[in-house]
Parts: sequence; structure tokens; C-alpha cells
Amino acid sequence: MDLSNLKPAKGAVKNRKRIGRGQGSGFGGTSTRGHKGAGSRSGNKKKLGFEGGQMPLARRVPKFGFKNINRKEFTAVNVDTLELLAEKHNITAIDVAFLVEHRLVNKREKVKVLANGELKAKLDVKAHAFSAAAIAAIEAAGGTAEKI
Repeated sequence: MDLSNLKPAKGAVKNRKRIGRGQGSGFGGTSTRGHKGAGSRSGNKKKLGFEGGQMPLARRVPKFGFKNINRKEFTAVNVDTLELLAEKHNITAIDVAFLVEHRLVNKREKVKVLANGELKAKLDVKAHAFSAAAIAAIEAAGGTAEKI
């Protein structure tokens, strides 16, 4: 073995196109860019979603519905969840801070109490919103529902 036999390891050298290196290379002249047009010139960048002048997908697809920009998003908490929390922590009052502390909701979220499940414990609940059935369930158990 001598210096004339040395070769790079298999896969170490990538065989890439050397464009713009004369006509003999096969990639000279226009350097694979074709003739004329924006794509042949330097500084060409296509817009996101551009499909070569064809009507873009985002404009072809029909739009429908309505997005209310003033919509208020609530995180739902059911009364059966409140029941479990009351039993587990032996408490009579639940507010948003307590729910945040026990990682049921995020501190930036608004909480709406829904009436899914049964409530037997007498609870004083403070939240941003309540369903009518949830208020009825809380008051039927002897508790109070207060909107913040």
C-alpha cells in the first residue's frame, strides 16, 4: 500500500453536480437554471404557497363558516371533578386558584363549571361561568355558585 492507492472511505465523498464549470461538464452555460424567467436570475425567491402561476391550493379550496374573533374560550370542569377534589382534599370551597394549584386548569384560562356527574358535597364554588344545570346541582347539594 502506498499513496497512489489511497481512496476516501465509502460514503465519505458525495458525488454532487458541479454546475457552472464550463460546457464540457454538461452543466455549464445556463447552469441548470434554464433560459430566461425569474428562476434563471439571482435573488429569485418564490412566495410561500406559490405554484408557478397556477391558482394556489389556499385559494382553490372553498371557504365556509365564521370565526368569531371576540369568542371567549372556557376550560370545562365538571361537578363530579369538584366532588372528587372535595373528598380528596377535605374542603368546602373551590375557586380558580385552587384548580390552578392542582393543575386542572392553566392560570390564564377561564373556567366554566358544567353539570356532568353527581355532586353530594356542599361546596362553595367560584368560577368565571356556570351552566344552568351546574348551578342547580351545586345549590341542590346545599352549596353556592359565585361568578367571578
